[in-house]
Parts: sequence; structure tokens; C-alpha cells
Amino acid sequence: METRIDQATYSVLNALPLGWVGEIVEDELVASPRPLAAQTRAAFMLGVTLGEQLDQRRGGNGRWCFLRAPELHLGRDVMVPELAGWRRERVAEPMDPSAPFLTLTPDWVCEVVSPVTIALDRTRKLPLYAQHGVSTAWFIDPEARTLEVFQRLKRGWLFAASYEGDALVRAEPFPHVGFELGSLWLPAETEVPLALAVGR
Repeated sequence: METRIDQATYSVLNALPLGWVGEIVEDELVASPRPLAAQTRAAFMLGVTLGEQLDQRRGGNGRWCFLRAPELHLGRDVMVPELAGWRRERVAEPMDPSAPFLTLTPDWVCEVVSPVTIALDRTRKLPLYAQHGVSTAWFIDPEARTLEVFQRLKRGWLFAASYEGDALVRAEPFPHVGFELGSLWLPAETEVPLALAVGR
């Protein structure tokens, strides 16, 4: 039986003030502040890295389609991961550029956690991703400088790998893509460009 998102809750989600990200998790509206600089840097750099090697429009092999912060309507849940990817063979037609949300479950999601969102991402959203059929989930923590990889099994998630610092990453579902984890982190204080430092 098809389940539908509660429209009253969704209307409240759409009315959230600027600077907040709304999600509906198990029929509960959850609002989180927009990601900080460390989170947006990590998500941006990872998207560039994967896109250049796997997304056809970026010169990659065309096996994947990636989106930044898509609004996913999965059953009764509305979730917004930092990044999501779909295997190209599952995307029969180009995604509608005017669609406000997507209903096709991603094959891969990446959550870039912060102290504010880590509990929500790990304890509430991760089980729902498995329930809705996501195959692989990554958790990036810019504060701890770590990446954790989870793969879905019939009984739930398997903790598959972890990386930290400047480690070379080759992880499912992209085992042929290698990148330095350190490229995702904000530069050290001494490396901050002058223009950014002056604007503080």
C-alpha cells in the first residue's frame, strides 16, 4: 500500500525561515540549521571529486548521476542528505530539472555531520535509508576528520570501512575512485586565503 507524506506537516516544512533545512522523519518535522563552512566544504569537494570521475557531464565515465542536497520523498519520509547518487542504469530518463523533489531512492547517500545533526543522521535517518532501499551510506565528520562507510544487508547496515585524516580513500560503491580524504577539509589557519581572513 502506497504511503503518502502528511501534507499539513509538509506545509509547515515549506514555511521554515531562510537558513533552516526541514525534514520529515517518521512523521515528525525536524528542522536543522544550514551546514557550516566545514560541512559545505566537505560536501562540495566530494561532489567535485566523484563527479569528475563518474558523472558524464563532468567528463567521467557516466555510470552515476549525483545531486547536491536533494529533497527525497521516500514513503512518508522527507530527507535531505548532503549528497546522493543514482546508478545511471536506474535513471531511465533525464531527471526533470523543475521537479521540487525526487521519489526515486538513491543507491548512495552521504551525510556530512555536525554536532547539531549527528544524532539525527546516525540514529534516525540511517535506519530509514535502509528501509527505503539505499545500498550504501557514507558519514563524513569534518570535526573528527573521518569518513565511515556502511553497506546495507538484509538485516540492516554493515559497518564496512573507516578512514581518517589524510588517508587515501577507495570505498564502496566507488572502489575504482581514489581520493585523499584531506582534500575535503578546510585549510589550516595559516593557509586561509587573505580575502577570507580579512572578511572575518
